[in-house]
Parts: sequence; structure tokens; C-alpha cells
Amino acid sequence: MKNQAYRMALLYDFYGDMLTDRQKEFYDLYYNEDLSLAEIAENYGITRQGVRDVIVRAEAILTELEDKTGIIRRFHKMKEQFAQIEDCVRAIDQINRQHYQDDGLESQCSQIFGVLEQLKQE
Repeated sequence: MKNQAYRMALLYDFYGDMLTDRQKEFYDLYYNEDLSLAEIAENYGITRQGVRDVIVRAEAILTELEDKTGIIRRFHKMKEQFAQIEDCVRAIDQINRQHYQDDGLESQCSQIFGVLEQLKQE
């Protein structure tokens, strides 16, 4: 269940703007506020099945968008690649500090670290 909730949160974060206001509201109440279908239905004066239909439709839209675009998959891949780059630059920086103490190389490593931080923020 935790994996499903995390997946649904990611889908909503990346593609939530593609949903209708009603879909966003019900999705948020169900996944983020942890309200039951019955509680949402009672608050909006509709049936539990009506709430479920809206949420299932929203899930289908979000899942279809990810299936077509793969943005979340690429996002995770990029995070892994950033970590690999950071590890390599750390290793280069460490070798430089131990053996060469080249100021230019140290400056380049610092610059790469700065760029990686900026990319992680975006």
C-alpha cells in the first residue's frame, strides 16, 4: 500500500494539473488527506461509487500520461545519473587533493558540484 500511495503522489505531483478541479479535489482528499470514499461522498452529497468513479478516472488519466511520456521514469533515471556524476567528481577531487593539489582541477570540481546542485533544485 505504501508503494501505491507513493506512486500515486508522484503521478499527482507531475501530472495533477491535467485533472479537472473535481478530480483534483477528490484525489487529494483520498490520497493526501486519507479520507475514505464514504467520508468524501458524505461531504459532497454523492454516492460512494460516484466518488470512486472520479478517483479511478483520475488514476487512469495520470497513469496513461506517465505511460505515454515516461517523465517520472526519466526523472528517477536522471537522479541516479546525477548521483553517479557526483560520486565520480568526488573521487576526482579526492585524488587531486591527495596527489596533485591542482587549483584548476579543484576549481573545476567545485564548478561541477555547483551545477549539479542547481540541476537538483530544478
